[in-house]
Amino acid sequence: MEFTFKHFKELTNHELYDILQLRAEIFVVEQNCVYNDLDILDKSAVHQFIRKNGEIVGYSRLLKPGTRFPDYSIGRVIVKESERGTGLGIRMMNEAKTFILNEWKAEKIKISAQKYLSKFYEDLEFVVVTDEYLEDGIPHFGMLFEK
Repeated sequence: MEFTFKHFKELTNHELYDILQLRAEIFVVEQNCVYNDLDILDKSAVHQFIRKNGEIVGYSRLLKPGTRFPDYSIGRVIVKESERGTGLGIRMMNEAKTFILNEWKAEKIKISAQKYLSKFYEDLEFVVVTDEYLEDGIPHFGMLFEK
């Protein structure tokens, strides 16, 4: 399995459709959260995804400073349910961090992490930097990785 990184304008119609379908499957249906997943940030993002047998099974969105946060950031992190527990999420986050640190020469990366995943991100060297807050009705923490 190989990770793909593409700017919005480089995505094919099929890639974009598959990404949005997976995001809706996880964030809207599985998490039972009604919110507008389609935001203007997709157009300025680098989209990271991985396919297995032709199907996108992991995804994240990488953003430069000034789009969502003052710092570089990773968001919309998802792994298809059938691939959870395989280490794919860890590999995906490490690849995303490497891309941001090497390609964009970042010193730090900010994320908005769902509370129940804070240990997962702490294991990836992110540190909680905010109090708990609600985002789309789900408890989150702001977390920061510093090189």
